[in-house]
Amino acid sequence: MGKIEKNATSLSSSRQRKTFQQMQAELHSHGLKRSLGRFQLTMLGIGSIVGAGIYVMTGMAASVYAGPAILVSFVVAGLACLFTAFSYGELASVMPVSGSAYSYAYLSLGEVFAWGVGWLLLLEYGISDASVAAGFSGYLTSFLQDIGITMPQALVTPTLGTTADGALVGHMSIDLLGAGAIGLVTFCLLLGVSENATINAIIVVIKILVLLVFVGLGVFYVHKANFTPFIPPATDGFHYGYSGIFRAASIIFFAYVGFEAVSTASSEARNPARDVPFGIIVSLLVCTLIYMATAAVMVGVVPYRELNVADPLAIAVNHMQMPWLGSILKLAAVTGLFSVMLVLLFGQTRIFYAMSYDGLLPAAFSKLHPRFATPWTGTLVIGVVVALATAFLPLDIISDLVSLGTATAFGVVCFTVIWQRNVHPELERPFKVPLGAIRIKNIWLGITPCLGIFFCLVMAGPLLIDMVLAFFRGNPVPLLLLLAYLLIGILAYICYGRKHSRLSKHYNQ
Repeated sequence: MGKIEKNATSLSSSRQRKTFQQMQAELHSHGLKRSLGRFQLTMLGIGSIVGAGIYVMTGMAASVYAGPAILVSFVVAGLACLFTAFSYGELASVMPVSGSAYSYAYLSLGEVFAWGVGWLLLLEYGISDASVAAGFSGYLTSFLQDIGITMPQALVTPTLGTTADGALVGHMSIDLLGAGAIGLVTFCLLLGVSENATINAIIVVIKILVLLVFVGLGVFYVHKANFTPFIPPATDGFHYGYSGIFRAASIIFFAYVGFEAVSTASSEARNPARDVPFGIIVSLLVCTLIYMATAAVMVGVVPYRELNVADPLAIAVNHMQMPWLGSILKLAAVTGLFSVMLVLLFGQTRIFYAMSYDGLLPAAFSKLHPRFATPWTGTLVIGVVVALATAFLPLDIISDLVSLGTATAFGVVCFTVIWQRNVHPELERPFKVPLGAIRIKNIWLGITPCLGIFFCLVMAGPLLIDMVLAFFRGNPVPLLLLLAYLLIGILAYICYGRKHSRLSKHYNQ
């Protein structure tokens, strides 16, 4: 009987939520250095957003799913992110804590859901970093070839790949360049956040200037015929047509995660209540405009069916017959993708820091370096895992899992705004979501967070449907990978997180 009571108590405590007072107390006890201002936070967001989405994934999404209508896909994905960004802004102004959506889920949904969100955020940050590293490897290989250095394919190709119909195949190769880049990023993060924020800001300015040059020169090489038909006729599955627009949006959706990375830095911001919402929203708006302008020129210069490559911008420059711009663009892509890897890995280490602080992960992830005040052991572990994923896993499978994890985490954030407004209406909110709300039986339902949830479902739907369809067509790999990932997360919580949770210990006392 005692064992049954103990299990019931454990299950009950796992459903407990953190209180707002507990969140506030953690603001002053995390031990991280507050050194980031408004400009650095905005550059952090832009540095993460302007990366694989435009340098890598846009070409594949246009070529395989949307065609020239990729421009509409950017609008759909941008709207989903904009409503979520407003929700992040409100939460960050009230609870400027490390951990982002994980911490917000702990407040609104409880420990079990918080663990689930944290596990999904590993897809959004850690595993997506492997996707960015794959793009980095492609552009660096192309740049080295321009200057007379040819890298063996066995050293720049992941061990696993996919065929045109999505089947998994193996190669006698390893993406050593991508894995090495993750190693360098890991080393940089060990040295401290303020130093890396300065490096990131410099890289951001460079890559934006280069993209603006590409757009400014590329408009003179745009062929109107490449935009006809704007929405290619639908074929099987989500290929082209209106369904292809939404499928492409679900792919490039993950490219916007950089704005959320700003919220993971809340504990290291000098004035988080004011500056974090600013950095989140401004970085998203700026990058959406850059994305759409660059994608319009890319599709206008190159027939969309030719863009399913790891370096689509380089293909566009080749069509423009400007080798000097091609070399500059590739170098900018290499440095720009490096800054994306830096920010994404930074965000992942801070999320795992928060989870470790709560006892859901081993204490190593929250152990701070005595000199640099960075979670150094956790950074090393995450760096090694991401480097291995870069070396072995294919880009397209990674991107679908990342987008699914992102959509789920964003939906939780939007829900948390609704929950907090109803449970703690008295809180001071330096930033509030726009568009007002409706009330049903005195329950506050904000229009902005509700739209955010709706668009997150729109992003996740095509991914799940495509995985199920692929399963019945004889390609079970994407769905099995997702189910295996979720199963590992469940077992990790049952075997470790639930037993070591600080909140559970508090309620069991």
